[in-house]
Amino acid sequence: MTTSNHEQREIHGISRSVRELLQGMKYSIDYYQREYKWQTKQVEELLDDLTGRFLEDHDDSNPREAVAGYGHYFLGSIVVSNKSGQKFLIDGQQRLTTLTLLLIYLYNLQREREDRVDVSDMIFSVKFGKKSFNLDVPERQAVMEALFSNLDFDPHGQPESVRNIYARYRDIEARFPEDIKDETLPYFVDWLIENVHLVEITAYNDEDAYTIFETMNDRGLSLSPTDMLKGYLLANITDETKRTAAAQTWKQIQQELAESSADEMADFFKAWLRSQYAQSIRERKKHAKPQDFDRLGTEFHRWVRERREDMGLKKSEDFYQFIERNMRFYARWYKRLRQAAENYTPGLEDLFHLAQLGFTLQYPVLLAALRPQDDEETAFKKICIVAAFIENLLARRIWNWRSISYNTMQYAMFLVMKDVRDKMPHELAETLAERLREEESFSDNERFSMHKMNHYMIHRLLARMTDFVERESGLPSRYTEYVGNGKVRYEVEHIWADHFEQHQDEFNHPADFAEYRNRIGGLLLLPKSFNASYGDLPYEEKREHYLKQNLLAQSLHPKCYERNPGFLKFIDRSGLPFQPCDHFKKADLDKRQQLYIQIAEQTWSIKRLFAIVQQAN
Repeated sequence: MTTSNHEQREIHGISRSVRELLQGMKYSIDYYQREYKWQTKQVEELLDDLTGRFLEDHDDSNPREAVAGYGHYFLGSIVVSNKSGQKFLIDGQQRLTTLTLLLIYLYNLQREREDRVDVSDMIFSVKFGKKSFNLDVPERQAVMEALFSNLDFDPHGQPESVRNIYARYRDIEARFPEDIKDETLPYFVDWLIENVHLVEITAYNDEDAYTIFETMNDRGLSLSPTDMLKGYLLANITDETKRTAAAQTWKQIQQELAESSADEMADFFKAWLRSQYAQSIRERKKHAKPQDFDRLGTEFHRWVRERREDMGLKKSEDFYQFIERNMRFYARWYKRLRQAAENYTPGLEDLFHLAQLGFTLQYPVLLAALRPQDDEETAFKKICIVAAFIENLLARRIWNWRSISYNTMQYAMFLVMKDVRDKMPHELAETLAERLREEESFSDNERFSMHKMNHYMIHRLLARMTDFVERESGLPSRYTEYVGNGKVRYEVEHIWADHFEQHQDEFNHPADFAEYRNRIGGLLLLPKSFNASYGDLPYEEKREHYLKQNLLAQSLHPKCYERNPGFLKFIDRSGLPFQPCDHFKKADLDKRQQLYIQIAEQTWSIKRLFAIVQQAN
């Protein structure tokens, strides 16, 4: 049966739930627009929006069927070209790819649950015994299969989309809210697949599909929140000369921030306005309404208009100074913070450390400590103190198996943000040190170990600890090399090879051996090539090769303690119980575990906050 020309030119727009959009469906992506580019920030925002909207209606006392009456959430539209019965995504692959990754995560999270909601048919389909995923792109098949089946996957050397898919799945793992993982989980999965909707716009030829796409993305006809805020602020400056000067300042700042990304100006406003003006935040409970912090993340232009007097914007001169003094000051520091997060910068190393942990909530907290009247030295110290505090806090939480996800940390960071406003460096150090004293310490978890979900974080902690030992021993920093910015790729490696039979004199069961083997005291950060060559050898044979590696690995060998004055002085100064090991037995691993705990306590010492106050720039 042939299709008429009229039918070929039809365009359909239908609202579909996630289930309707993905169940048993298959979408292809043309070769010229295949890259998946979402970053951590977009995943965090999506998870926060979805879980926040769900919790507005959820009550644990509700029966499952009550989810049908929960509010709906619109996730935007996708544009599809239907060619000969095959669906090609013209617009929307970022959202559909991320939705699929979220469904894979939820599938894995529910594996052992009796009340699980089966979402597998929204992830893949099987035809003639062959599995294919709903986004049918051959180069992504291996990574999607590995994530779905909980298998190891090495993203290095893979295409950009594959690397991003792997990284964004790990973001979802790290950032999915803890308060939805318990008995609430099946409610959330039901709500996600039935009450979250997208509009599927289908054309039956590429020409129409791309016309729709271009029309929907025409930026010339719509103003962004940044544009609307600019118009509002400038309109309230009555002096024409000052208005012109403020407009020029705005343009200059926008150009400088755009060098990082197209969204950087909006991200700056969210961070700056939250840092100085947010007094409230939405509670994560039923019927909770967005408050200052939330609205400044989505509609800062409206919030400023409504709260202008609270912000001190009453007369023309106030609006002028808001741009010419305040905006210029905070934009300069925001740009500096963002650059230090991307490039290891002496004096601002902790900003790079935070970025390596995948944390994104630091910017409003860091800016909150600053005041436009701060001189360079004062502002710099404030930034260093707050950054050191945040990294210290995250390290403690990771060590004690506590989440550092966006949803988990958002409220805590909001409270810190309010606490650090208008404080001088010594007050900051006192306030933040007291907060750290209330947290669990590293010695509170003497069995800290690596498991499938924290491998990445263990890598980052070991990189910091190894770098700390080396720098304190007078060696140059190699942190960037350890986290992957050099030619050599480093991996977390076990001191014990995975051979239970060699340790049966000390362990009765393979599970007990595996638990001990994964403890952080039994781990090192070594080049990937090292493990390929020596990883399977007994400890006594590997130890000789450790002498060519980093100082933490060398410290297992007695020769490390000969003619090594910098290291020996560090041991004497720090009191750390370093000692070589002839045979790495269970008792040796116990001692090494205690050593690592003490290294962590010194790497992330509370005293460092006060040392920053005293140091000269």
